[in-house]
Amino acid sequence: MRATTGYVHMKTFLQTFLRDESGASAAEYALIIAIVGVGIGAAALVLGANVKAAISGAASDVYNCANGSTAAASTVTGTECG
Repeated sequence: MRATTGYVHMKTFLQTFLRDESGASAAEYALIIAIVGVGIGAAALVLGANVKAAISGAASDVYNCANGSTAAASTVTGTECG
């Protein structure tokens, strides 16, 4: 009689486990976090490239002004050496 009781409990447990959908929300959150993480990474790469270009342009302007090269166009409109 005990073997049948264990079988019934296990069968009930498995049926309940298969119908349980609470783990689905955890998987959905993980997917959302992964997508947001990829978006943040892409934005960081683009921002990094833009910052690098801006600093490079500013360094070029400073170098040109320091060496007396006023003929070179500045990256900032209306900026003059001096």
